Amino acid sequence: MKLLFSLILLLFSCVGFTQRKTINFSAIDSKAEEINASSPDTLSYLLTSPYTTELEKVRSVFYWITDHISYNTIRFQPRPVVYEDDGAEAAYDADTMYKTLNERVAEIVLKRRYAFCDGYARLFKTLCDYAGIKSEVITGYARTSFNNGQFRCNHKWNAVMIDSNWYLLDVTWASGYISVAGNSFIKDLNENYFLTPPKYFIQDHYPGDIKWTLLNDPPTLAEFNHSPFKQPYFNYKIVSYSPSKGIINATVGDTVTIVLQTIDDKKNLYLLDKASIDSADIAFADSCLKAKKTCVIKGDKVTAEYIVTDEEVQWLQVIYNGDVVLRYKLNIKKQPFPYPPIIIKDIALNN
Repeated sequence: MKLLFSLILLLFSCVGFTQRKTINFSAIDSKAEEINASSPDTLSYLLTSPYTTELEKVRSVFYWITDHISYNTIRFQPRPVVYEDDGAEAAYDADTMYKTLNERVAEIVLKRRYAFCDGYARLFKTLCDYAGIKSEVITGYARTSFNNGQFRCNHKWNAVMIDSNWYLLDVTWASGYISVAGNSFIKDLNENYFLTPPKYFIQDHYPGDIKWTLLNDPPTLAEFNHSPFKQPYFNYKIVSYSPSKGIINATVGDTVTIVLQTIDDKKNLYLLDKASIDSADIAFADSCLKAKKTCVIKGDKVTAEYIVTDEEVQWLQVIYNGDVVLRYKLNIKKQPFPYPPIIIKDIALNN
């Protein structure tokens, strides 16, 4: 994470910025932690007025949201529940009917202090609007293990203009992660989703409007949809992974090698060939890792191997530090069924 953070700071100090002063994000974050306000306009002023550059202002807004707003875990509860989208209540509030939807949603999020991705993204845009910073709410497709291979818009994030250049960020995924049980949200800042280079952002975010990939040659939908399923809410801090394709073709006897590049100090990697994973499977993986090291660590990369022994296996779950972070589809080539041997028996003829 420190490496990525340094690269971001280097990028903004060398490319496209007229303000070339050194920016201390830690100081901005510390000051944002102490700020509180009940209205978006006041909050935006308190967060951004101390600063002169757009980068400083965006960082202050971004960090405040990640630090003060929690993800609404109600949709992950194991019992049937009824919940409203972040904007549902706002649309019918007579006292605020003349305000924009973004501002109405932002007010509700500030009151509740929790939201879905829609609330995170609209709050970010509203605070930027009051600060005079141009931003957009992007609707698109986040490829995760919850999608079951279906392509549909299921997530929202932001694009923000800093010194005449557009950048991408996801305040929701940067805020933390959901517990394995799914009943609580754990705040843990993930810098990987702050002003992420477009070539990395596209790995798990595909916008409904392709211009918001910010890429000159964006991948096709088919190419994106064949990347591995990912779990965004766990703090896995993975820089890269291999294979990059979500479908692995193999035959019985082949060895499938999974490689993760990660900045975590702790690197435990385990592969399990099950369609779904529960807490008992996680405990089994942990016990196997303790009994016998099943992965190889070299520098910032950790490698694990899986030997295909069954034609019926369809999924390969990648368990990293006790969390499922990736899921690959295994396409096992079935061996042709041999014809039964022809048995010739002597036949006694009655003459």
